[in-house]
Amino acid sequence: MPGTDPTRRRCAIYTRKSTEDGLEQEFNSLDAQRAACAAYIESQRHEGWTLVPEHYDDGGYSGGNMERPGLSHIMVDIRAGKIDVIVVYKVDRLTRSLADFARIIEILDDNDASFVSVTQAFNTTSSMGRLTLNVLLSFAQFEREITSERIRDKIAASKARGMWMGGVVPLGYVVEDRHLVVDQRQAVTVRNIFTRYLTLGSVSALAMQLEERGVKSPQRRSRGGRISGDVPFSRGALYTILKNRTYLGEVAHKGKSYCGEHDAIMDRQAFEAAAELLSQNRANTINGLNADHPSPLAGMIYDASGSRMLADHACKRGKRYRYYASANGNKRQKLRVPAGDLEGIVLAQLRKRYPDAKGENANLPLTRRAVLDRVEKVIVSKVGLEIQFLDEDAFGNRSQKVEVQLARRGKEVKLVEPPQNASIVHRDRSLIKLVVKAYMARHALENNEGASLAELAQAKGLSSNYFRVLLRISYLAPDIMTAIVEGRQPVHLNRQKLARATGLPTEWQDQRKALGF
Repeated sequence: MPGTDPTRRRCAIYTRKSTEDGLEQEFNSLDAQRAACAAYIESQRHEGWTLVPEHYDDGGYSGGNMERPGLSHIMVDIRAGKIDVIVVYKVDRLTRSLADFARIIEILDDNDASFVSVTQAFNTTSSMGRLTLNVLLSFAQFEREITSERIRDKIAASKARGMWMGGVVPLGYVVEDRHLVVDQRQAVTVRNIFTRYLTLGSVSALAMQLEERGVKSPQRRSRGGRISGDVPFSRGALYTILKNRTYLGEVAHKGKSYCGEHDAIMDRQAFEAAAELLSQNRANTINGLNADHPSPLAGMIYDASGSRMLADHACKRGKRYRYYASANGNKRQKLRVPAGDLEGIVLAQLRKRYPDAKGENANLPLTRRAVLDRVEKVIVSKVGLEIQFLDEDAFGNRSQKVEVQLARRGKEVKLVEPPQNASIVHRDRSLIKLVVKAYMARHALENNEGASLAELAQAKGLSSNYFRVLLRISYLAPDIMTAIVEGRQPVHLNRQKLARATGLPTEWQDQRKALGF
């Protein structure tokens, strides 16, 4: 680099340990690696090697990937030209992956940097040195893969013998000496969940009943001290309980069940009856049964503040209007959305998420059962909604966000998705009628030069103020007027907003910007 002594080599030490065991000691493995590397750099002082003061340590991080804070930090400093040589105790401290090693070497080459292992003598600038490194890393990666296979085989063998191999402790059990032991108090809750489900026949109804009775999940504390639980059972949690074969005294692994070392909480007859009911409910969803439920999303809708939105309806002039409205909050904060629009958006997402080979789900109706078997909850705000599903898609996602807006169409409030392209048309009759009236007002003004605005307004049966509003609208850019007539206006623009848009600029370009075109 310009202004840098060519004989000076700035050296950074990188250290890593796969686990956090022993890092609390005064002199740990990272310190030992750093001491050895520092001694090596000191021995190369005559070559112009100097140690940079920055520490690049990764304690408790695997060498199988590059998602490590210390490694990321040192790569940033290399790109910034602050480091000439990376010094490590062994090559596998830097990485155990050939692919990652190739990426690191590419970064070093691009920035005229290199690295040294103090216990393995080679030079990365020579072909033989690179070959040696590749061989060493091949063995390191092989060792890592063999270790992973051994761990997987050990877990499979242990579960086949009925041993519990850790994880989240199921409701109804506690761990003693690495074995599951029945917690009699929680076991009563588990049996009650199965009994009530067989009686009610609906997980959603079961969740509501448990919440009404004050039944909550047990409080848990993680190793890091984070407290969870002590909340009403969600439908997803109840599905997990009802399908968990641990309650039969079994251990499940890779789709198979083995006789476990722990005691059962449920008898097989009740468990299989619940499983059969779950299967039947799922079949009803696929076949489109129970399609007569008036509000299929009832009990699952929440607003952005977390308040439940209740299904309701109103009747005007013999017509029934269904909607979902926030249960809490003041009048201004309450959210109220048309039920049909919301259900249509959810149905479209369900059909998109659950396609089938025969194409039958393309006509999947939005039945209550279809929602219960697939949707955890729907969160609605004024700018969008989030659908949380009970299962993950191919990418591991459980939720889907959809951009929507509340827009007024005449006297009705609609929940609409913004158009993705200009070809989508949303003709607003009330808005078009306003534009037509504006043209008529302007025509009257231009053809009655001697009359005052008050006289013209009176002749049209309008107030003077409203006549002025129409005249103001009539001077909008021609392309804006055309877009409104053709239904290509922004989704938020309606009759009320246009009529109340005071102070519109006279320049057409500024008008387009102000109105969202």
